[in-house]
Amino acid sequence: MSKEKKQTPVNTPGVLTRKERHSAILRYMTMGVNNFNYETQQGPSVVWAFSKVLRKIYPKDDEYVEALDNHFKYFNTTTAMANIILGATLAMEEKDGIKSKDAVQSLKTSLMGPFAGIGDTIIWVLFPTIMGSIAGYMAVQGNPTGAIAWILFDMLLFWARIKLFDLGYNSGVKLITSLGERLSIFTEATSVMGLTVVGTLIATVVKVYTPLTFMTGKVKLAIQSGILDKIMPALLPALVAYMVYTLLGKKSWTPTKVILLIVVISLVGAFTGLLGVQPQ
Repeated sequence: MSKEKKQTPVNTPGVLTRKERHSAILRYMTMGVNNFNYETQQGPSVVWAFSKVLRKIYPKDDEYVEALDNHFKYFNTTTAMANIILGATLAMEEKDGIKSKDAVQSLKTSLMGPFAGIGDTIIWVLFPTIMGSIAGYMAVQGNPTGAIAWILFDMLLFWARIKLFDLGYNSGVKLITSLGERLSIFTEATSVMGLTVVGTLIATVVKVYTPLTFMTGKVKLAIQSGILDKIMPALLPALVAYMVYTLLGKKSWTPTKVILLIVVISLVGAFTGLLGVQPQ
């Protein structure tokens, strides 16, 4: 009686467990920009993160290598927003296997730009500006609540990134493509909101005061309250913010140089009496 040859079970699309999917996206969240290079940007990070789940989807070596090579191609977007894109592409590969290779690359290429606009505006500019100003202001007042709120916010963002991946995976391409037409409108709206918040912060947080007084005969006029504040409240903070923004746009100026310049201006202004502490 011949002994039957033991066959290795062949995996088919749709076999990934929830734990395996979450493990993959956690690997990406850990190494999203740590494997960054100037040729393919975040491509190696995606490959490293999905290497295990793709091995399960593609048991054949040639298909596995082909899928990895496909993900090694250029990919760059806000890491948090990448979760929803990668969730959709993983669902596509689970369903259609190597036949989805071109569609996967097309989806990543077409969405990484618009999603970067949303992610950079909300996650890297709007939220840190708001939370940072609140936490920083509370810290100045000696209140630790701001630091605690920042930690809680980071925990919430971590949970939200997992949910974005699940949303992309469960909804596949349909949800993302249906949102495509609204991305530009949403990005513009959040940009306006971010600029409004920044403008408010400049007027309330940035403090620039001049104690100079104009005197002629018996007439005495405070430059700050009598002239500058009449022209526009918080005019000096706005001018300082404009100066910093302009300098940062020049290649020869770095944030460190700008900080040193502000320190020098503050010291010279205090020494000459041009700048001072605003009376309470």
